[in-house]
Amino acid sequence: MPVQNSLKDCELIVLLKSGDQTAFAEIYERYWTVLFLHARNLLRNNEEAADIVQELFTGLWLKSKSLDLNGSLSSYLYKAVRNRVFDHLKHKKVMNDYLKSINDFMLEEQLISDDLLREKELAAIIENEINALPEKMREVFILSRKQYLSYQQIALQLNISEHTVKSQISNALRILRTKVGMSAFLIAYLMHK
Repeated sequence: MPVQNSLKDCELIVLLKSGDQTAFAEIYERYWTVLFLHARNLLRNNEEAADIVQELFTGLWLKSKSLDLNGSLSSYLYKAVRNRVFDHLKHKKVMNDYLKSINDFMLEEQLISDDLLREKELAAIIENEINALPEKMREVFILSRKQYLSYQQIALQLNISEHTVKSQISNALRILRTKVGMSAFLIAYLMHK
């Protein structure tokens, strides 16, 4: 039986601070399993728990010469595991939030792209249907809806009555509603005046 097995934690710490590898190995043997179980209980994940405990012991060895314990070794190790678990969970939450925000952004971009595509397709359909209107009706409609002229301005420009302008636009809208459909977007687009 090695001498370190019979040493108290405080004696092992003194040896550890002097760089004694067998003291470190004894601390590892005494506490690895209970610290792993503690971490696993908090994380509910064997691999993450094992990684955290392994990192703790790696840090313990690397900082062994400057280790400053105010209480017992077991209390120090339990606190260190708990703090590492909480840091891990915070980091995991931040990463999950970040990944979710990226995913949300990508979905939003996809939706925006899809909306823009549908909007362009709808605009092309409307444009084709406007171009298919009878010539005089198309001219009146374009002056009204694309050049934003009033009925009176159109009547003066085309040398026709305001009643004819109103009638041509009304007929154009009726034809376009029939050909393109009655979607709210289309009606809002066509009826903006």
